[in-house]
Amino acid sequence: MIKLLGVLIIVVGFALKLDTIAVVLTAGVVTGIVGGLSFNEILTILGKAFVENRYMTVFFVTLPIIGLLEGYGLKQRAAELIGKVKAATSGKILSIYMVIRTIAAALSLRIGGHVEFIRPLIYPMAEGADKNKYEDLPEEAVETIKGMSASVENYANFYGQNVFIAAGGVLLIVGTLGELGIEVTEKQVSNASIPIAIIAVILVAIQLRLHDRKINNIINKNK
Repeated sequence: MIKLLGVLIIVVGFALKLDTIAVVLTAGVVTGIVGGLSFNEILTILGKAFVENRYMTVFFVTLPIIGLLEGYGLKQRAAELIGKVKAATSGKILSIYMVIRTIAAALSLRIGGHVEFIRPLIYPMAEGADKNKYEDLPEEAVETIKGMSASVENYANFYGQNVFIAAGGVLLIVGTLGELGIEVTEKQVSNASIPIAIIAVILVAIQLRLHDRKINNIINKNK
């Protein structure tokens, strides 16, 4: 049972809202030590894992570019552009993005991301649409739009990516089921993910319709 000490460290660390990376690394090191590994062996395993998954840190390269774009008014220009569309609302903008992002994920095209796309572009457009309609947005409405903008990115990426036959999630599902004695192919998992992705788009569209009503209710409440 002492080998599960790392799990306890993660639970306690997350509960105390400590630094995520520090908590995970500490848990990994402690687990290795109680498991009988030397410190050099632990460092070797951590280094190998980092090298094999180094593509996960590629998005850091985009951060300076995003900072420059924001510094030159990308968010303001996006809000002004969408503000010219009189019928636009945050729900409609996010519904369109949900469809586009799901299709992109299904084709394994990387066009989204909270840092690269939602914060500098999609959220300002959604907020600009409602500001154009209601002129003044209370803090509660702004926070609601922020939450929905981030949620749509998660929905689209999560349910759309497994439609692509070579997606990491598809390979993980096939491998996990294979270990349990259930033989499936990547194509079967991909085909089964198509109706799920379509249902997700429909349900999110309904949620965003209700989101627009919620924003309207918040505005009326604060008048």
